[in-house]
Amino acid sequence: MKTLVYDRHGDPTEVLRLVEAPDPLPGPGEVRLRLRVMTINPADLLTIEGSYGAEPEPLPDTPGHGAYGIVDAVGEGVDRLAPGDAVLPVGRGLWTDTLILDARMAVPAPAGIDPEQAAMMRANPSTADIMLRDYRDLAPGDWVVQNAANSAVGRLVARFARDRGIRTVNIVRRDGLADDLKAEGADVVLVDKGDNDLADRILAATGGIRPKLALDAVGGASTAALAASLEKGGAVVVYGLLSGEPCALDARDLVFRDITVTGFWLSDWFAKADRDAIRRLNGFLAEQMAQGRLHTEVAARYPLSQHREAMAHAAAAGRDGKILFVGE
Repeated sequence: MKTLVYDRHGDPTEVLRLVEAPDPLPGPGEVRLRLRVMTINPADLLTIEGSYGAEPEPLPDTPGHGAYGIVDAVGEGVDRLAPGDAVLPVGRGLWTDTLILDARMAVPAPAGIDPEQAAMMRANPSTADIMLRDYRDLAPGDWVVQNAANSAVGRLVARFARDRGIRTVNIVRRDGLADDLKAEGADVVLVDKGDNDLADRILAATGGIRPKLALDAVGGASTAALAASLEKGGAVVVYGLLSGEPCALDARDLVFRDITVTGFWLSDWFAKADRDAIRRLNGFLAEQMAQGRLHTEVAARYPLSQHREAMAHAAAAGRDGKILFVGE
């Protein structure tokens, strides 16, 4: 088996290393998976760098959330799964080609699903759907504003919002993305050029109607601009720190306009959610996948042995699509 690990925090292109070991055997209640597709997400890179805020300790550690695999062997007492079954493993530490997992954490993949799309179906679509549903009571015609709109989550937010009649202002950091994002469902696309008038431009784009909800994956000054654009009592949901800078806020928005700022982390949501919420989410994702509506563009695929190239590509600005690890 081949597994990526890191022993210290730092640049992912430098601190990751490939470890080879004999294939493990599943114990009672366990299955062995051969992972065919493994996703690379911004949170993985931030975790390796030590700047995500939820770094595992002690090291060494194996990163990775989101994968598609095939059951290769089953342990004693496992009767729900059999060799050859396609599954979506739940948990972390998935940058490996071979994984031992409690059978209860190996969720059967929907029949006939594309392996790459299946590997990406849980993290990003779940994040987009939950943030749109859980933090404000949104009705058709309401506005939501988000940054990092060209990300996988951002595109899904625009798509899911359009389906519900919710209008979106989508902030990006480079030109040339408007037509593509509007095809996904975006109503307005604005480029953040680092000036001080972003909040004013958001309001101009909505005709002066203040959004109820802001979704922030960037942090830094962008957080303040989103908050300033919201209606009184609006909410900013922070789910990423792509800028690497602390979220900036004007205290007047917090004190006098009752703007709330909260964080969202999908792993924590799953740990706290009740069965009904998880059942609703799973049903929504299965329906979207069956309709072929959860397609995410893939920019490149790398074997685990080319992890340095994969990390550099995943961190590069201006790419369109996800970077994936694939089994060799």
